[in-house]
Amino acid sequence: MKKRLITSALPYINNVPHLGNIIGSLLSADVFARYSRSRGFETLFICGTDEYGTATETAAKELDLSPKALCDKFNKIHTKIYKLFNISFDVFGRTTFPEHKEVVQEIFLDLYRNGFISEQEVEQLYCEKDDLFLADRYVEGTCPFCGYDGAKGDQCDKCGKILNPTDLINPKCKICGNTPILKKTKHLFIDLPKFADALHEFINERKNTFSENSIRITNAWLKEGLKSRSITRDLKWGVPVPLEKYKDKVFYVWFDAPIGYISITKSQRDDWKEWWYNKNVDLYQFMGKDNVPFHSIIFPAILMGTRKPYTLVKYLNATEYLTYENSKFSKSNKTGIFGDQVMETGIGIDVFRYYLLVNRPEKSDSNFSWSDLQAKNNNELVANLGNLVNRSFTFIDRYFNGIIPDLDSEDFSDFWVKVKEAESLVGNLMEKIELKEALKQIMHISKLGNQFFQHHQPWALIKKDKNQTGKVLATLLILIKDLAIMIEPFMPATAQKIFDKLGSINNWQDLGSIKLKSKKIEQGPYILFNKIDDDKISELKERFSRVSEFPIDLRVAKILSAKPIEKSEKLYLLRISFGNEERQLVAGLRKYFSEKELIGKKIVVAYNLKPAKLLGYESNGMLLAASLNNKLVLVDPKNIEIGSKLAPKGLKASEKKISIKEFTKHRITTKNK
Repeated sequence: MKKRLITSALPYINNVPHLGNIIGSLLSADVFARYSRSRGFETLFICGTDEYGTATETAAKELDLSPKALCDKFNKIHTKIYKLFNISFDVFGRTTFPEHKEVVQEIFLDLYRNGFISEQEVEQLYCEKDDLFLADRYVEGTCPFCGYDGAKGDQCDKCGKILNPTDLINPKCKICGNTPILKKTKHLFIDLPKFADALHEFINERKNTFSENSIRITNAWLKEGLKSRSITRDLKWGVPVPLEKYKDKVFYVWFDAPIGYISITKSQRDDWKEWWYNKNVDLYQFMGKDNVPFHSIIFPAILMGTRKPYTLVKYLNATEYLTYENSKFSKSNKTGIFGDQVMETGIGIDVFRYYLLVNRPEKSDSNFSWSDLQAKNNNELVANLGNLVNRSFTFIDRYFNGIIPDLDSEDFSDFWVKVKEAESLVGNLMEKIELKEALKQIMHISKLGNQFFQHHQPWALIKKDKNQTGKVLATLLILIKDLAIMIEPFMPATAQKIFDKLGSINNWQDLGSIKLKSKKIEQGPYILFNKIDDDKISELKERFSRVSEFPIDLRVAKILSAKPIEKSEKLYLLRISFGNEERQLVAGLRKYFSEKELIGKKIVVAYNLKPAKLLGYESNGMLLAASLNNKLVLVDPKNIEIGSKLAPKGLKASEKKISIKEFTKHRITTKNK
């Protein structure tokens, strides 16, 4: 029996994972790992946080942290969320572990010595103001394929196309907002065309083991023709290139990140080579569809190029996208529900696991909807599986004092034929990694149990034939044991409750067995799931509704004049311009700035404050100041034009006038000066 090595795409460290991230790779891989263990396969499930690269550097600057401090902070958040979701990693690590640098550099040197690395002079975007070659994530612009104006330098989040920064239309430096220029520099490339024949053969051998979308995406890449791909970047935060000439460069995150599967295994397992240098291992990899080319083409090519017997992916399973109430998940726009918010809902984790998995975007995008979650919880978990368990356990308790009657293998054989056919189908679907259909089939088996219960009417049968009633109920308990075994990968906490009641254990080989490990069920409540009412759903919809308005209308203005107010030692009367409008402000700046220092300054103003009177002077707005090194400084909008509105991407500034009390409810901070 082959070993099963299972990986979930390494989640990027710079953000909190949302439900789309969780179902896209982590939860899907967990279900298959749990199933594989239950089937008796020696299984190793690997994951970890992907911590190097520009996105980490950028996020760290925005939060005024070092990249290491940011990674430490978010690694704790990720770890807590995955524990909450009962993700059963055998190994969970970080790409900042020392073993990662060691393995990445060793693999690079193998590729370099074997002639698969070339040096190329390229034109790269360079910011003259920051005196810096701009890595991918330091550039934003318009996508040349779909026209999205927030595309990053390595990928468009809207259409999913892989990009180079030079592909962008109207690129801008993310650090200062300037338009960068093209400047020549040298980088190292992996020569993918040299792997073309080997990769075509490799993919052809896996046309029946890769998911349909994985094959489609991979073949599209191969059809376009393989091109050499840069593997180095001008960054500080990354694995350094072990060549003297390139000592100031680091490896591109998409070169080093997949190697993290190997390095993380090595960091925690002395037997790591038994998994990564072993023909008797099948490698299963789970990810969202945007990660497919890196796992189906680039990572296999990297490993092939070492000329060492690395384990290559055999089963690659990619999901489409999960949306939230028909909108894209977005942390900045507060669209969706994120892992750290799940506990706030008061809904059990297994309900979320069930809903995400029965709604898994296997062949097309799917949508998270609170109303649909309510319907599936109430109609499927409560009314089907929960109802079967509650009725069966209650009747055994009531009529047989919890003692499970004996059952003969010939009792209700027609019923068991149908059940075993359905159970066999579940096994086949799991092997094909059609998790959604497998879960639906399990719920169909639960429905057969409810129909069996209704058909035999034990509440009436007990008055006529207690022995036959016992056989009916024993049959139902054995079916529930089978259901617990099959649902354990999907809803482990729920399955464990059933195992505890029955005194049975999770072993796929026990499916269909009419024997139970215990003769008596444990006393106690038998409710597995609770109904979710309309009021609860209304509350959740409101709490997690998309914020479309930014409450404060912040605008850039210029100070035209500053006059001291005679009755005050602190206040100036300012005249400011928004370009097409002038206003009067009262500001307490006399202790900090002279009149001359203020005139001509660009400032940020809370434009939608209700007018207020100070010492008889009307003030229409409030300018923003901040503390820097224990000194008061004005918030400087730098290169932003006068009259511009400032709000998070995707949000519209509110036009509603707000009071100073409402204004002070919102905490505004500055980052990176």
